Amino acid sequence: MRVMIQLRPSYDVVAAVADPRLTATTADVADRLPGVVLDDSFTPVAVPQPVPSHEGDPLSLRQPITYSLAGEHASVMVRGEIADDELTARLSLLPMVRRDVVGVFADPVIEASLTCGGDPAVGDWRDVARLMRADELQRAGLDGTGVALAVLDSGVNAAHVAERLGRLVTLDVQRSWNPATVDGRAGEFEVDHGTMCAFDALITSPGASLIDIPLLLSRAQGTTVLGGVLSDAVAAFAHLRTVLLAQPADRRSLVVTNSWGSFSPRWDFPVGHPGNYSDNPAHPFNLIVASLEQEGADILFAAGNCGNECADGRCAFPNRPIVGANSHSRVLTIGGVDTRARRVGYSSQGPGRLTARKPDICAYTHFKGSGVYDPGPDSGTSAACPVAAGLVAAIRTQWPASRLSPAELRTLLRRTADHPRGADFDHDLGYGIVDPAAVLTTLRRRQAA
Repeated sequence: MRVMIQLRPSYDVVAAVADPRLTATTADVADRLPGVVLDDSFTPVAVPQPVPSHEGDPLSLRQPITYSLAGEHASVMVRGEIADDELTARLSLLPMVRRDVVGVFADPVIEASLTCGGDPAVGDWRDVARLMRADELQRAGLDGTGVALAVLDSGVNAAHVAERLGRLVTLDVQRSWNPATVDGRAGEFEVDHGTMCAFDALITSPGASLIDIPLLLSRAQGTTVLGGVLSDAVAAFAHLRTVLLAQPADRRSLVVTNSWGSFSPRWDFPVGHPGNYSDNPAHPFNLIVASLEQEGADILFAAGNCGNECADGRCAFPNRPIVGANSHSRVLTIGGVDTRARRVGYSSQGPGRLTARKPDICAYTHFKGSGVYDPGPDSGTSAACPVAAGLVAAIRTQWPASRLSPAELRTLLRRTADHPRGADFDHDLGYGIVDPAAVLTTLRRRQAA
């Protein structure tokens, strides 16, 4: 089984791993772990430690928490494999042989949230632009210009996006990043799922600067065409932390769109096991997601395509399919509706595993758009997530995290969402369908106050 191994080495080793100017190797951190075949191609990642503001459970998501990378708090994560027939014995033995081993965690396969069924498209991307009030946002100066928009997916083909949108695309090559197992240049990947996500995000924020992170092209034991591994997501988020912290504090903004998730418990430890991912806020990826949000990033995840009416064939969780970081309290979890404001049957329903009130809101999907899957539509919560991310990037044009924190923005989007049933919240649509007009009105009132 492939695993992430969390260690707490000496302060100077932690500092070297956490410093983006330095490069530490697996051998520097975790030489000689008995029974573990270490992956030397994986660069160790510093993992923050949650520190509660008062005495209490440091992993409870229902209290103020600071995520610290200080030497006395942080740990380091490496990647390796343990033979399945030795797994139980090694998990017990490792902490006794190496006192610096903090934990061993699942490194599950992550896959793109594609759609199921062959229903025709409902409307096209121009309908989405109208519903998202793209013209009104741009007249207000909210078009994403200068905002970093990271697309963690299968890579972006910028030329295809520009051709379909009929305008230039800004690609931030310098701040883009590849997992160690992925070759290719930013913006020049094959036209596929990531290209669709980039197109859908730019419908509402045409001026945003795309950061291309081809996470789903990682091939470490992946079983599908678009299957990456969670340890590479940990490394990607560590990279994005350096991107965010390099920005001036008063203008800091980074929007991260993630149209992928874990579909099956097969690659995970059982619920209740300390190495579990799906239900465990202490998993290194769940920690690093929260720490990036703490620094000012807006993080969006697709709810997934495991809805009751039309579940993707890969959905193997018996219930509550919004798992792991897709259900984190510090991210926006996005469900899907069509352009007639009807929930699409494949959109995953809550409650979420880390946070019960999921999804947060819904955005538009199942429309003719990028042409990636012609003659089919841009679909799945994979399309809905970047559509919502585009609105977030547009807002950030004039409202950086110093003016409107990620938590405040999430609250704004929930409170202004339009629920067709008049409900406060339900597990089908969350707080309702994103309402850009109401968001604009609220921001104008706040600015005038």
